[in-house]
Amino acid sequence: MDFQVVVLAGGNSKNLTPLVSKELPKPLLPVANCPVLNYVLHQLEQSNLKDLIVVVEGEDAALLVGAWISGTFIDRLHVEIAAVPEDIGTAGALRAISHHLTAKDILVVSGDLVSDVPPGALAATHRRHDAAVTTMLCSIPVSGPLESGSSGGKDKAKKLGRYNIIGLDPSKQFLLHIATEIEKDARISKRILHAVGQMEMRSDLMDAHMYAFKRSVLQEVLDVKDTFQSLKEDVLPYLVRSQLKSEALLNRTPQGEENSNEKVSSQNNQAFISRILANASTPSFHGIYSENPDGSSSTRKTHKCCVYIASSSSYCVRLNSIQAFMDINRDVTGDADHLLSPNNIIGPSPKLGTKTTVGPNCRLGEGSEMGDKCQVKRSIIGRHCRIGSHVKVVNSVVMNHVTIGDGCIIQGSVICSNVQLQERVELKDCQVGAGFVVTAGSEYKAESLAKKEK
Repeated sequence: MDFQVVVLAGGNSKNLTPLVSKELPKPLLPVANCPVLNYVLHQLEQSNLKDLIVVVEGEDAALLVGAWISGTFIDRLHVEIAAVPEDIGTAGALRAISHHLTAKDILVVSGDLVSDVPPGALAATHRRHDAAVTTMLCSIPVSGPLESGSSGGKDKAKKLGRYNIIGLDPSKQFLLHIATEIEKDARISKRILHAVGQMEMRSDLMDAHMYAFKRSVLQEVLDVKDTFQSLKEDVLPYLVRSQLKSEALLNRTPQGEENSNEKVSSQNNQAFISRILANASTPSFHGIYSENPDGSSSTRKTHKCCVYIASSSSYCVRLNSIQAFMDINRDVTGDADHLLSPNNIIGPSPKLGTKTTVGPNCRLGEGSEMGDKCQVKRSIIGRHCRIGSHVKVVNSVVMNHVTIGDGCIIQGSVICSNVQLQERVELKDCQVGAGFVVTAGSEYKAESLAKKEK
């Protein structure tokens, strides 16, 4: 499709401490014993989008990610690894590699997106509308769009009541307004309402961090707005606002209404606003793009901001918090198991002791061993783990090369690679960083345990 694809893979995300480390950057975090980056790359491959730039924060992380991609996707994808400085943001990362962007259109996707929505569908929508930018919107997952780094992030997000407010034209093709992380009420200028005629306000959709850009537009914004750091919070809202400016002038918004606002309650999950203001002859926004009577295309706008709305039955979640990490690992071994590779749920040659049970929605990695009378429920066990007898693991993720002593109980926790849990340890809602040793008989609840950085 002549698209150049940029995968923003990230690096050592602070929201995911202590799960990430220098040895395990975010792109390689396991989802059902497979790096999260694998899910995006597989979807791109399925859409025949195989010319990729994978952007990784930090030189060391880039080397690790590059080595994994080379070994996994050899002869299947054409991948260039680009290392960028840490903490420069998504727009900053694109600015840093802009000299590599040569195609007419650029598809940008977050490397932490786990989804069954084909990227090719977004690309096709972008081309069909000849848009400046097209963004994918999807339904907010059950746990909500989480930014909290704690395992209790779900409750915290609900208490804060944060919403994304998205304004669409009645045909649901054009993006007219976007505001993120709204806690109370959103205010929309009457100038905007006057410009668009009608607008449907939605708070049940989220920006999935998958965008198609016209390269010339993207590079101009990155060059002119050199302080922009975020695609979601800076670049996209700027393009949405600027597409309306010329329309507001053409419609001659009354002076008294220019700076006045209409209040939209974020508590209404699907509020519909239809405002036909003073100038009743103002065309609706989507009509502006219809063909002229002589068959020519209208050119009253400088650019178009379009949307592709994924089906409500689609799976679309970003791994951007510990809670999201837990949710995705649960989902891909449950209702979203179609995202898994066609391997067996239990890896080759596991050794299970007598009266040991492994329930549904579990995954056991290659070479792991379990003693007698163990129970594993709704959990994932990594590769080459050694688990003693009378161990109970529920709603948890255990990574690779973990040793768990006899009589341990693990609930709702993440155990990172090379951890040693001595006998009779009890953990509930905890995260244990790589290489940590938990001494015999210890009990922890809602704790983050990790080695001190040297």
